[in-house]
Amino acid sequence: MSTAASNVKNTASRAAESKPLEYLARGGFIGYGIIHLLFAWIALQVAFGGSGQDSDQSGALQTIAQQSFGKTLLIVIAVGLGAMAIWQAFEAAIGESGPQDRTAMAERVLSGVRAVLYTYLAWNAIKIVQGAGSSMGDSNESMTAKLMDSSGGRLLVGVIGLVVLGVGVGMAYYGYKRKFTKHLNTQEMQAGTRKPIIRLGMAGYMAKGTAYAIAGLLVVSAALNYDPDKARGLDAALKTLAGYSWGVWVLALIAAGIAAFGVYCIAQAKYRKI
Repeated sequence: MSTAASNVKNTASRAAESKPLEYLARGGFIGYGIIHLLFAWIALQVAFGGSGQDSDQSGALQTIAQQSFGKTLLIVIAVGLGAMAIWQAFEAAIGESGPQDRTAMAERVLSGVRAVLYTYLAWNAIKIVQGAGSSMGDSNESMTAKLMDSSGGRLLVGVIGLVVLGVGVGMAYYGYKRKFTKHLNTQEMQAGTRKPIIRLGMAGYMAKGTAYAIAGLLVVSAALNYDPDKARGLDAALKTLAGYSWGVWVLALIAAGIAAFGVYCIAQAKYRKI
């Protein structure tokens, strides 16, 4: 590595390890957990009450905005998510010290994906504060419709669907194999809390993975049948499940898993390695 590149990496490492960024990122995990708890509540309403609200993270953000002091809370959450995005961007750029094997490179890619996700959620929170009424489902549907009208667009939408399906399967496997535990300071957990936190993480990642896998299948279906309405991401996936008698109970289980992920995120505020 050249001297200039080494200096850049050292500077990025120091920035990533700054205490203010760490505290903001830990606060971001609490906000991220709240979003998922509300997301789970909306999913339950969709399952048993036929709610027309967006059943994804944007729906949760809109629910927060409707409460007293909700917009102030959204700003706080957006700042925390922004800090998480910066932290994950640094992780993607510099990675861990030592040899960069395939696993380390995969982690850097995942950090980059998380940085984009946290940035997108923070951006949606700010748009809602500004009164834009941002909807992830509407954005996904609009983008899909535009892609389908372009040359080779349906093929690209199908590929995107397969990627989302793969992400969902990978996320479920990630949770089942407890791979997330390497990012936790498990030695700092009390004996009575270690297993429950790990189980919450397992349930959460597997539930989210299942939801993303269904969303991916719907995007593929949208490409095959030229139906952009199906490409609304998690919103379409959960509402499609709610349309079947057996799907209601599957959706209820997914909602419980998403709630578990919300609690796990709040636990990460204390135990996540940053």
